Amino acid sequence: MKKIIILRGNSGSGKTTVARALQKKFGYNTMMISQDEIRRNILWVKDGVDTKALPLMIELMKYGYEHCDVVILEGIMYDEWYSPLFKTANELYGMDIHAYYFDIPFEETVRRHNTRDKKQEFGEEDMRRWWREKDFSSVFNEKIITSDIDADSIVEMIYMDSANEG
Repeated sequence: MKKIIILRGNSGSGKTTVARALQKKFGYNTMMISQDEIRRNILWVKDGVDTKALPLMIELMKYGYEHCDVVILEGIMYDEWYSPLFKTANELYGMDIHAYYFDIPFEETVRRHNTRDKKQEFGEEDMRRWWREKDFSSVFNEKIITSDIDADSIVEMIYMDSANEG
């Protein structure tokens, strides 16, 4: 059964860490689509309304649906800018969408960011500018992840959620 796991939330909330661990846990034939990787490293484009990253992310998701058992889609992905991606996910996967929103306090995301290798690339001021409080999806329901759950527990919870359905 094909499934997609969608991880959204603000910068520094732990999405990429969890996505990488999930990809390893699910094993081969698990595709990870990282918004940052597509937008900043592959295309080198700015984010915003009609970002050029959106069509490529949609195509990659379609490819994943056709060729992979599990697709993990992760990134900030503001609801208003990325709703076409979410609507496509809904059309492809229907009930096999497992969506999570990392609702982590701003101060905690800054603390986490300061432990990362890429802490020199941007700082607290940038993170504050990008911040969106509770930017929940208007397309599908998301399970809320809070700062009182550690990364290993989040990975296990998502793995079990998706294994128990389908």
